[in-house]
Amino acid sequence: MKIIIDAMGGDFAPEAPVRGALLAREKYGADIILTGRTADILRELEKAGCKEVPQGIEIANAEEVVEICDDPATAFKQKKDSSLTVGLNLLRDGQADGFISAGSTGALLAGATLVVKRIRGLRRAALAPTIPTMTGKAVLIDCGANAECTSEYLLQFAYLGSYYAEKVLGIVQPRVGLLNIGAEPSKGDTLRHETYARLKEAGGQGHLNFIGNIEANTALAGGCDVIVADGYSGNIMLKSVEGAAKLMSGELKKMLTKSAKTKLAYLLLKDGLADFKKMLDPNEVGGTALLGISRPVVKAHGSSNAAAFCNAVRQTIAVAESGIIADITQNVDKMKVTPEKD
Repeated sequence: MKIIIDAMGGDFAPEAPVRGALLAREKYGADIILTGRTADILRELEKAGCKEVPQGIEIANAEEVVEICDDPATAFKQKKDSSLTVGLNLLRDGQADGFISAGSTGALLAGATLVVKRIRGLRRAALAPTIPTMTGKAVLIDCGANAECTSEYLLQFAYLGSYYAEKVLGIVQPRVGLLNIGAEPSKGDTLRHETYARLKEAGGQGHLNFIGNIEANTALAGGCDVIVADGYSGNIMLKSVEGAAKLMSGELKKMLTKSAKTKLAYLLLKDGLADFKKMLDPNEVGGTALLGISRPVVKAHGSSNAAAFCNAVRQTIAVAESGIIADITQNVDKMKVTPEKD
């Protein structure tokens, strides 16, 4: 398995991507192509104790860098020799099995869509992170790639999330819920009403295991395996979950370190609190799959460290080996909305 890593993307590039590549090579045996400035990458390899480029590691030189301040829609076109553009071109040309970047989300989305291309028949690609629930985890799709959506987009997101939950996470007949302000079919705005009808129809045809509307609190309690949302509300839910987890972790730590007695309790609970913190740590998760693209693409968090890039490689390998893209391609006709006749 060969994975491309954008060595110039992220807050700690090129150190974190390079060291993450070395970890992934050692841990998973993956071949890695690092795209970026060769001199910078060689310098980081030397810092990591590698006087020569290790076996299984390649460098694809790219002199330009897509910065966060660049216009996402045009950055990869204007910077044709960027680490992002070079990596996506390699993926498109079949030189590797997947691509990872911790750089600009907007530029990655635009570049993946226009260079690697969406699966034919899909309207939009979507970001699909997994979030912890009281019973395990759930796929949240979309979480920010598409702020404005149609009911057809959300219908297709439901299919993409369902395939991901089944093929990558191993969930049998994943339960699909539509994120809404209430469980009743009448709740929500026009978009939610139209989407509900489309999802119910798909469920009646046996294509999806649609369980209806679901509120955020019920979803986090484990009420479904796939949470379907437009990118606007999905991103708010994701950031709220992350913020709540940090708040609870911080408050528990303060509460348990107030006195000698509580400090003793803290020592007993320390491992459990660490496990809780890891549930939403982007360095532990690895990244977010960009579903709907014709080849595996994973967006790593901007603050990813070496461990995060290593975990992103693991995740990308899982997506590549799952067969999810082939399954989506074969079943894309089920996801299309037939235009109504006048």
